[in-house]
Amino acid sequence: MDIELLKKKVESLKVKTKEFTILYVEDEIGLREKATLFLSKIFDHIETAANGVEALDKYLHNAYDIVLTDMLMPKMNGLELIKNIRLHSEKQEIIVLSADTDSEILSQCIQLGVTGYLIKPIDFNQVLTVLELSIDKLNAFRENEMYKSQLETMVNERTEKVRLLQDQQVSNYDHVIRSLVKMIEGRDTYTGGHSERVALYSQKIAEAMGCTQEESELIYQAGILHDIGKIITPDAILLKPGKLTNNEYSLIKNHVTAGYEILSEVPMYSKFVDIIYAHHEHYDGSGYPRFLKGEEIPMPARIMAVADAFDAMTTGRIYKSKKTGSEAIAELRELSGIWYDPKVIEIALDVLTLIDVDENVNQEPHSYIEDERFAYFYKDPLTHLYNHDYLDFILRKSKEKNENICLHLINIKNFTSYNQQYGWSEGDILLSQFSSYLESEFSDFQIFRIFGDDFALLKASHQEIDITHINTIPLLRQNNLYCEHKHLDLPNETINTYKDLQKCSLPENCNV
Repeated sequence: MDIELLKKKVESLKVKTKEFTILYVEDEIGLREKATLFLSKIFDHIETAANGVEALDKYLHNAYDIVLTDMLMPKMNGLELIKNIRLHSEKQEIIVLSADTDSEILSQCIQLGVTGYLIKPIDFNQVLTVLELSIDKLNAFRENEMYKSQLETMVNERTEKVRLLQDQQVSNYDHVIRSLVKMIEGRDTYTGGHSERVALYSQKIAEAMGCTQEESELIYQAGILHDIGKIITPDAILLKPGKLTNNEYSLIKNHVTAGYEILSEVPMYSKFVDIIYAHHEHYDGSGYPRFLKGEEIPMPARIMAVADAFDAMTTGRIYKSKKTGSEAIAELRELSGIWYDPKVIEIALDVLTLIDVDENVNQEPHSYIEDERFAYFYKDPLTHLYNHDYLDFILRKSKEKNENICLHLINIKNFTSYNQQYGWSEGDILLSQFSSYLESEFSDFQIFRIFGDDFALLKASHQEIDITHINTIPLLRQNNLYCEHKHLDLPNETINTYKDLQKCSLPENCNV
């Protein structure tokens, strides 16, 4: 925000805070001093505390209009402080300003009725917005008390103002939860937009089945939040671009129960928590987490199960190709009466036939940051080049699209003797140095380490490689090493996986 605009907002807010008191709780001295200086421009009466114990003692001996507190503090944390305050006052205005983004803490704060939950680092514009919400609410309540004995019209006006402020607080909660959903989806390019698509598909199916506008809107809202429980899923599982193991799948299934527990005690979400809780149940009782079957599954959850499956099938994953819309519809039809309600399938397939599936949604990296996330799964830990699993993905994708790929195989010869003479540690260093050379010399290629001392270089267009030049580099020449080279044009060769490249270790087995 513009500095001048921020100053005007502060001045405007100061007019509303006459005789208001605020207790600011923060253990970090530098931040406490900085924030206190800012708050002094708004409030004439400010007290501070360095931890929850000190803050609670001050609270019990004084009266404060607003309590602004951190979460992570010594002696007594922010959540414990809020619970103690609530024992003395259910209406105390409380705002949280913390770096703690734990979903369980956020859920408990919502249940305890905090006005806002702001995430550090401090955004003073956001602080002003939430402070204004609290101050307006307090003023509204004060005015309501002042004029409660006057005309009924005035009372109704003030009551409506309070209601609007409460609605704004609900909206603030909703914004926090939706931001949490975006944060979850932002962890993975595959899940990005998934909740919005499932919500939209579910709403369209519900409307086609004759549901009311209110019911259709309800299932849309449930769709937006249906995967919120994935906040507890470890990155190593949520972001894994390969097929999950049985143990990993068991862990990710917990997101359903977690989502239910996060939302179930918040009144504004009570209408659709049962939908979220049941969206992975199967019509034949083989789903999870409660093994519900048939009519035991709420109808909206049966609708969402179809929408969720359709989006999963039509979205590309690294380890499997995505299905076309017609292929996904055929699979849904095959599972009618098994996983999915036949009544839902009958209507849903007509709706989903008209869906224009976004061809650009997949799990491939689209930026440097996303590419680095793949390092956990698809990069060789020694050389930081791509590994053979990612090469398999590239080969499969090129085969599906019938793309022409220029592929060069480079093998370091005499490397076994080098390892025997100098040891594996020195051999690892040499491989790492040679990999760096390849990246520098052939920066427009995708480079893979596919076996111990074998490398593959890929490019969409043909480009020659001078192996004689490579063999002149000091790294090889001074260590009695040299490279052999093979060239392949795909898809002319029968190469489906990296293992097929082993056939090319001898010249007579490859077209060069």
